[in-house]
Amino acid sequence: MNKNKGVISRILARGGIIVYFIMAFEVMIMISPFAFFFYSVFNPVFNSMGQYPETRWMVSFFLPHMILPPTIFLKTVRVLGSFFFVAGLLSFVICALQVYSGKIFKWGIADKGLYSIIRHPQYLSLAVWGIGLSILWPRFITLLTLSIMLVIYYFLARDEERRMVSQYGEGYKEYMVKTGMFFPNFFGGRFKPFESLIPNTVIMNIAVSLSLVFVTMGGGFIMYGITLNSLQIYTKDNLSLVSMLPEDSKLLPLIADDIEKYQTIGRLELLNKNNVYLGYVMPVDYIMQGMIADTSESFHLFKQHHAVDLINDWILHPFQHLRASPVLSMAKMRHVDPMIVRGHMCPLGINNPSIDCNNCPYRRVIFTELQNNSNRIQGKQILGYNTVKVPVFYADVDTRTGSLINLKAVKKAAAWENVLTPAY
Repeated sequence: MNKNKGVISRILARGGIIVYFIMAFEVMIMISPFAFFFYSVFNPVFNSMGQYPETRWMVSFFLPHMILPPTIFLKTVRVLGSFFFVAGLLSFVICALQVYSGKIFKWGIADKGLYSIIRHPQYLSLAVWGIGLSILWPRFITLLTLSIMLVIYYFLARDEERRMVSQYGEGYKEYMVKTGMFFPNFFGGRFKPFESLIPNTVIMNIAVSLSLVFVTMGGGFIMYGITLNSLQIYTKDNLSLVSMLPEDSKLLPLIADDIEKYQTIGRLELLNKNNVYLGYVMPVDYIMQGMIADTSESFHLFKQHHAVDLINDWILHPFQHLRASPVLSMAKMRHVDPMIVRGHMCPLGINNPSIDCNNCPYRRVIFTELQNNSNRIQGKQILGYNTVKVPVFYADVDTRTGSLINLKAVKKAAAWENVLTPAY
């Protein structure tokens, strides 16, 4: 009976881990041709969560994703995300090779390499990898499933140790004394006094589980608060502007004045004075603009068939891939003159040799209408998870002259249609 119970527990545990992987790998699927197959199953769940304030936070983001991190601290967190992702994955592979080699050659207890320092380096590696992935795709629901996965790892480790003691007896007990469970004894020994205060195994397991969820989710809400306080928003009347690139924040007052001028003379009829709007300011070929509005098929990342390159940039070049002009990136990939590519790919159709794509003076402003009682929301809370943002139109402006180049209405959806995408 106990054996069957253990098998069922392990199956359920691994099922929970699979759910985490599905949630966490959304970002990779999102930029692949399989995006709509994935969302045909999971988007109804995301949308049902997004309908209610009580659950809307779960599908929101707690770190910048499409906006370049504006502070050194947030940039450091983003770099750590890539580091944890790669380090956790590599150490997991190394540990897996050691364990399965031991099983093939019957070496007995795995107590060499990382296993000489801690008893469960594989689980720790997966936890580090999961933390990295949660930073790279920072939905609250990803963090929630990560916290559940950490609890599952804890119980899997306890079950594994019970089976190892049964199989190897005193030899494994001695190994347990010499090494920490998830941390070296130097660190793990510091928790011994707390363990002695909770001698009851059931109570201790509950305490550990709740602590893992509390620390993980608490860290997410702290990062959410820091993110909102770090973003620079300029508000004038019923319009707020936020810039994708931190250095563009100085342009926000000028762009707001230009928008007011064109609204006064009747060239921005799509702006209703009775509504509240949030405008995203970005380079006209900003690669992530499809997450805000369906501006062009060029920004349907799932249709571009460059998923591997995008994933590589997302992990290894977290800031460069947002700053780099897609025109220049495409030229580099195809080994052609950037001037030739620009003539075909520039969203404004400009083929002026004197314009430097890395220092383009044109900016695109994507206007979204704020709904769900947004009139009562001010300041940074405009980007909060209780505000629904509906795309309305975009305008291209020349920041040197204030000229309005393009004005175009868009569908009330992002490039991924009704998929809930990040606000920042």
